[in-house]
Amino acid sequence: MATVFSKIVAGEIPCHRIAEDEEFFAFLDIHPMAEGHTLVVPKKEIDYLFDLDNNALGRMMAFSKTIARALERAIPCKRIGLTVIGLEVPHAHIHLVPLQKESDLFFGNPKLEKTPEELAQTAAKIRGKLTIF
Repeated sequence: MATVFSKIVAGEIPCHRIAEDEEFFAFLDIHPMAEGHTLVVPKKEIDYLFDLDNNALGRMMAFSKTIARALERAIPCKRIGLTVIGLEVPHAHIHLVPLQKESDLFFGNPKLEKTPEELAQTAAKIRGKLTIF
C-alpha cells in the first residue's frame, strides 16, 4: 500500500510543494515545528533512509542542501536543522527545520497552527529563493 508521501508525490494528496527533480520531492510539513519546516523524500518509496544506496543518499543530501539554502534566505533563522526519525511514516524522509535554538528540533514541542493560505505563502517565499529548479 502506498504511503501518504507516495500519494503526495503522485499528486493524489495536495501539498505545498517546494521543489522536485527526477528523484526527490520537497514539500512543507502541514504540522510544522517552525515556519518553513520542509520534508524531503525520495520519489521511489523506500521505508528507511539508510536503505538508500550510497549514491542516492548523497544525491538526496545534495538536494536537501539546495532546499536548506533557500530556507535560510526565505525564513529568518540561525541555522537549518536536519533530522531523520522515520517512525511516523514508512517512507524515507528528511526534516529541514529553521532554527533559533536547539530545542526547536524537539518533536514533543507544540506544532504551529498554520492555515493553508499561510502555508502557501511560506512555500511561495521559499520557492522564490531557490537558485535551481
